[in-house]
Amino acid sequence: MAQILEGVALARQIRESLRERVSSIKTKCPTFQPVLKIIQVGAREDSSVYVRMKMRAAAETGINCEHINFPADISEYELLLVLKQLNEDPSVHGVLVQLPLPAHLDERRITESVSVEKDVDGFCEGNLGRLAKRGSDPLFVACTPRGVMEMLKHYNISIAGKHAVVIGRSNIVGLPMSLLLEKANATVTLCHSKTEAISEVVKTADIVVSAIGSAHFVKADWFKKGSVAIDVGINYIPDSSKKSGYRMTGDIDFENAKEVVSAITPVPGSVGPMTVAMLMQNVVESAIRCKDLSRKRMPSLLPLKLQTPVPSDIDIARSQTPKFIGDLASEIGISKSELECYGAYKAKVNLDLLKRLSHRRDGHYVVVTGITPTPFGEGKSTLTAGLVQALSNLDKLAIACVRQPSQGPTFGIKGGAAGGGYSQFFPMEDFNLHLTGDIHAITAATNLLAAAIDTRIFHENTQSDTALFKRLTTVKGNKTEFAPVMFHRLQKLGIHKQKPEELTDEEKSRFARLDIDPSTISWNRTLDINDRFLRKITIGENPTEKGFTRQTGFDLSVASECMSVLALATDLKDMRARLGKMVVASNKQGEPVTADDLGVGGALVVLLKDAIKPTLMQTLEGTPALVHAGPFANISIGASSIIADKIALKLAGTEPDEDEHKDAGYVVTEAGFASDIGMEKFMNIKCRTSGHKPDAVVIVATVQALKLHGGGPPVGPGKPIPNEYKNEDVGLVRKGCANLAKHISNSRKYGLPVVVAINKFATDSESELLTIREEALRAGATDAVVSNHWAEGGKGALDVARALIHACENEKADFRFLYDLNLPIEKKIEIIAKEMYGADGIEMSPLAQEKLNRFTEQGYSHLPICIAKTQYSFSADPELKGAPTNFTVPIRDMRLSAGAGFIYPLAAAISTIPGLPTKPAYYNIDLDDEGNILGLS
Repeated sequence: MAQILEGVALARQIRESLRERVSSIKTKCPTFQPVLKIIQVGAREDSSVYVRMKMRAAAETGINCEHINFPADISEYELLLVLKQLNEDPSVHGVLVQLPLPAHLDERRITESVSVEKDVDGFCEGNLGRLAKRGSDPLFVACTPRGVMEMLKHYNISIAGKHAVVIGRSNIVGLPMSLLLEKANATVTLCHSKTEAISEVVKTADIVVSAIGSAHFVKADWFKKGSVAIDVGINYIPDSSKKSGYRMTGDIDFENAKEVVSAITPVPGSVGPMTVAMLMQNVVESAIRCKDLSRKRMPSLLPLKLQTPVPSDIDIARSQTPKFIGDLASEIGISKSELECYGAYKAKVNLDLLKRLSHRRDGHYVVVTGITPTPFGEGKSTLTAGLVQALSNLDKLAIACVRQPSQGPTFGIKGGAAGGGYSQFFPMEDFNLHLTGDIHAITAATNLLAAAIDTRIFHENTQSDTALFKRLTTVKGNKTEFAPVMFHRLQKLGIHKQKPEELTDEEKSRFARLDIDPSTISWNRTLDINDRFLRKITIGENPTEKGFTRQTGFDLSVASECMSVLALATDLKDMRARLGKMVVASNKQGEPVTADDLGVGGALVVLLKDAIKPTLMQTLEGTPALVHAGPFANISIGASSIIADKIALKLAGTEPDEDEHKDAGYVVTEAGFASDIGMEKFMNIKCRTSGHKPDAVVIVATVQALKLHGGGPPVGPGKPIPNEYKNEDVGLVRKGCANLAKHISNSRKYGLPVVVAINKFATDSESELLTIREEALRAGATDAVVSNHWAEGGKGALDVARALIHACENEKADFRFLYDLNLPIEKKIEIIAKEMYGADGIEMSPLAQEKLNRFTEQGYSHLPICIAKTQYSFSADPELKGAPTNFTVPIRDMRLSAGAGFIYPLAAAISTIPGLPTKPAYYNIDLDDEGNILGLS
């Protein structure tokens, strides 16, 4: 008698083993959860039986299995759309389409639409082709053939060197079965309905696998004595003893064949349970593979073709071929469903990614700042690009988070802000111009709010309270109701009524009449181009405005409070609340008037709903960069967005079972200007809002800039560079290092290690570079190293990267804020002036004191401080270089950014819309005959 090869017990054993494996992984990685989606179209009972069987097995195995049942008349387009969504969902590890499908659906097209990575049935051409190709392995093997192979292994039935005959050539069983047997070193004959003398072929076999789907097709006398019979067939034949009138049987005449063969599988009870068990195994293996891949978040590096001398920035950028942005996203763990492409090389990142990665610990967080800026340019953006490239060269995932530059400087005097040399963000044309339209959205939102202010004043001046209230609350059909945004104002007024008719006349008047004092309006219109003639304008000159004129002006779009809100918002809901709270004026009673009082808060967030998503770009070496927001560093925080940092920190972060120091990647972000302005605001405003704690500070310094701070002759745009900056002068450098020492001291006050990156120029001498290192270490820097990233890309910044890694992994960071928010406004300003600037104190003008008193009375004294000051000196005087002492900081005026969440005192007159020089940068910008942009830098 033949040995009966039962699969029920073996399948149970496999499921139990899988359950234990899933449970074991979950103890180390609690978020691990294999997920299977089963798609069924229609309600065929036989299909439903199979689905229920698979769902029971999934539950026993620890797999989250969802049965998605569509009506039989679903269109092919709708079904393909669902499959596309499942393919792109990173939480789904297996997708199974239950066959058969209704006749109007193209079965091949539907099954082939399941991605190779989720084809746990192993049916698609990608997996089947890999199985057939020598030296290649599929991601998934069809479940039934795999189950047969597991049974043969379990029962110690040798395959190598044997002759195996497979009957049936379907893509589901016969073909993959023959390929698996061949890979196991059997000699395989594949038979089918056209095979002549099939019984004679079978008689030569040591192993017979039948999957032809015909009851008792294979007779007992076809078998060679002692051969092995594997019956994969599922057929139904009449049986009056069964309630259904039918019973299941296989392709082989079981009762007679078991007298001939040495081993045989019964039907049912053998291959069927093993098929389901292998399906579960495929799903679990898929989930493990996804888990492992999520930890291999390392972009491949693009080679640089270094040239000497270094070509222009745009020539370098144009000589490099960027990666397709979808490929870069995949390399760092962003799924297709979380990416919104804007062409081939830039894409927005969906905020849903934060939910998926919420369990991860953050990666290392590094802020790049610099010494006090000079006309030479210290190269913070270039260092940021070079540093992430260098970290990637050291096999550390590194992501740059940088601001989007304004077109004002691009077409004005400064030029672009994409870095330089072989350390750039690119495509630089996109980076410096429209990118994905965020600044245009900021412009639209700002101008909509400006229009709302003047329009409201106009209508209040020309209507009675009754008419105003009626027009504000009337909707279609003469029905009255409050728009949802109006409840913000009602709540502010302490009115808790839901219907307009419930309000008293006095309440109606308070609700409808904002009573804005035009002299207190602080909201300007914006545009993203330098235009000095719009700094102060008169509006309302047309006769239709009935004599309502007032003076106002334009700001550069990046100076708008909307931009500050974008940078400081933590999510979409928070951005909506901040936009609504923006104060645009005071009423005649001295109370603040907000965007929500004007009813425009909801419209503003609609304009900015896409702008809240950061834009993914890359450096010249193909490392990732998130470009987002571009607030002024004088009147705002001068740093990229909290949301971009949050996304980057999770992408670079670690899973619960990883080493949070050694395995973590790096997020390198830049703070505008130096430690006294951009970094101070980064620490005390941005980090306070986000809750993120930096691990280290990198300060960029140059020999030439330190010579200027040491007393070197003045320099300016278009003027020849004096010889002092071209020739060695160690004494001048050492004297200028007082400026660097103050910035190191400033950084250390936040409890962070400091790495100084000395940006190398061709004119620098070794003695001058060594002097900077000595002075930096004396001032308390963790390390100070030379960097040549401009000429060499990432390899030129390897020493900076190594010093940073050491600081983050070995130096203890004890982050702390500079001041307590509960202190009075004046005290907070004084602390910044003394601690960051080195001032003796502050002097408040009467106007500033008046504003301070008003903001305190209005309940804003708890906000952090964002001092607007010249960037060219620690003091308010741009001519005082080095590290000046014995000075006070004048506070001339004070303004409020209630939505962004800070008060900004003005220590200097800050132009919020620069003018164009005699020869602006746009003189050099054009297109060549091939449509390439010329002249950007």
